[in-house]
Parts: sequence; structure tokens; C-alpha cells
Amino acid sequence: MKAWGSVVVTLTMLMAATVDAKIYERCELATKLEKAGLDGFKGYTTGDWLCMAHYESGFDTSFVNHNPDGSSEYGIFQLNSAWWCDNGVTPTQNLCHMECHELLNRHILDDIMCAQQVVSSQEGMNAWDSWSQHCSGHDLSEWLKGCHLNVKPDPKRIHS
Repeated sequence: MKAWGSVVVTLTMLMAATVDAKIYERCELATKLEKAGLDGFKGYTTGDWLCMAHYESGFDTSFVNHNPDGSSEYGIFQLNSAWWCDNGVTPTQNLCHMECHELLNRHILDDIMCAQQVVSSQEGMNAWDSWSQHCSGHDLSEWLKGCHLNVKPDPKRIHS
């Protein structure tokens, strides 16, 4: 019965969080990421972050993905409950010291701070399979087209 109570509380928190959710427009998210200092963080560009977030969540802060191993991934960057946050259900390392439902609202500074921890790990952005498959080694300048940002072009990714 106690487990059922935990499930009800978790579902209630998730439903409450989705009320404050947001699906970002590409350039709006690019501006937020740039202002948060992600352009150049650990050698990754704003284009890397946009590409990864697109393939992970479609820029949707309320997106939750349930994995076969019982863990779930939360928010715009799909941060995993086994490692990065506590969902009250899955055993977790909780390396970002936060509850997973906090990743499901429009206020993404906490998501960004946690994602910075992920990128600071040994895997870097390879921690996200979608980044490895769709973004790594590609020209990501298209992600920034029309956004009017102050980002610097990545010289190692410009093709002549």
C-alpha cells in the first residue's frame, strides 16, 4: 500500500509540473542557452545543445521517457533518474541533488546546471545517444540560423 501511495504522489507532482511546462521555440531556447553560458562550455557550441535537446525532447520541458530498465528521463535534456535526479521510485545516484519533477517546468536553469554536470563527466555529450547519432561531427550552424545570437562560429566545424 505504501508503494501505491508513492506512485500517486509522484504522478500528482508530475501532473502539477506539466502545468508550468513549455515547448521552446528554437531561437528562444538558443538565447536562453547562450545567456546561461553554454556556448563554449567544455568545448560544445550552442548548436550542440540545440541539436541534442531537439532529438531528446523536441524542446519540450514536460517530456518524460520511461526506459526498459525502470529508470525514466526527464525534461528538455532527458536527464536520467538512475543517475541525475530522484523520482522517488528508481534507485538513483542523484548526482544533481534534485527531484526529477523539478526538470519538467519552463524554468530550465536547474536543467542547464544538471546538464553541465553530465557534460563535465568523462563521456561529455556522448552521454546522450541522440547527440552521438545526430549531432556529433555535423555542421550545426543550421540550428542557429535566424536566431541573432552573439555566439561565435565553431572553427573546427566550418566546412570550406
